[in-house]
Amino acid sequence: MAQQKKVAQPRKKVVRVEPARGGEAADPPLDWRPTAEAKAEATRHRWTAVGLWVLAIAGEAFAIFWLLRQSPFTTIHLVGRIAAILVIGVLASIGSVLWKKANRLDPARRSDTLRFFVQNQLGAIIAVIAFLPRIVLIFTSRYMTGGQKAVAGVVGIVVAALAVFAFGADYSPPSTEQYAAESNIVEELTGADEVFWTKSGSVFHVCAAVPDVNRESADGQIYQGTVATAHAEGKDRLTKRWESEAVDYCDYTQEEVDAVKAALPDEVAELEGETSAAPEETSGD
Repeated sequence: MAQQKKVAQPRKKVVRVEPARGGEAADPPLDWRPTAEAKAEATRHRWTAVGLWVLAIAGEAFAIFWLLRQSPFTTIHLVGRIAAILVIGVLASIGSVLWKKANRLDPARRSDTLRFFVQNQLGAIIAVIAFLPRIVLIFTSRYMTGGQKAVAGVVGIVVAALAVFAFGADYSPPSTEQYAAESNIVEELTGADEVFWTKSGSVFHVCAAVPDVNRESADGQIYQGTVATAHAEGKDRLTKRWESEAVDYCDYTQEEVDAVKAALPDEVAELEGETSAAPEETSGD
């Protein structure tokens, strides 16, 4: 493992973020576990999400068994139907956002394929359950006119699409293997489980001197902590530019970076390659 070395000094104040007491360190190479605080927060988010989803599905049942059965189906009922669609969409979407946040605090294992898929796409699945029966019943209702069906149906489809694709689906879900790979890379390169990030950035970095964490920001600070703490603070992953940053700004040589990559276990190297191919990131403020 590489020895710690002195790197270029950052321009911002560096604030150390301590992990929660009772947090568990990762056992290399691929056994990553969240801190106790992160796991507790993830549990709270999941229970809140489940509560919101239950309310959304209850609203769906109310809309199906009462609103859609009103005869004659008046304009007031149509307004109520649209309002119900919007409320259910908001409930389902907020639940999905909280559920995805929980998954970033306490991710599933990618190797557990079924659980990994269900856990990360549950928001989209719940949104489909909450909206699909209602949309079908709107278009097949014998109580609504053609115009009422068109208005309510279009609103239902648009809100459902937002709830499923914009808020429910997770297009780059995290995994414990990804987090373990990041820890391995950082420890092999720097000799310590220490990374750096800004409040508004979406990723973390291997040293505090990189330009992305030294740009102007709201609080003018760089935060320092472990990989687990960075994820608990809402950072998605290690920057995909860690190799070039290490050489250009962190006083590491290309030979040292190459040695780190060569020393990584095969499973970690494969996951690191997936991270490098990830979509464009938001690094700084």
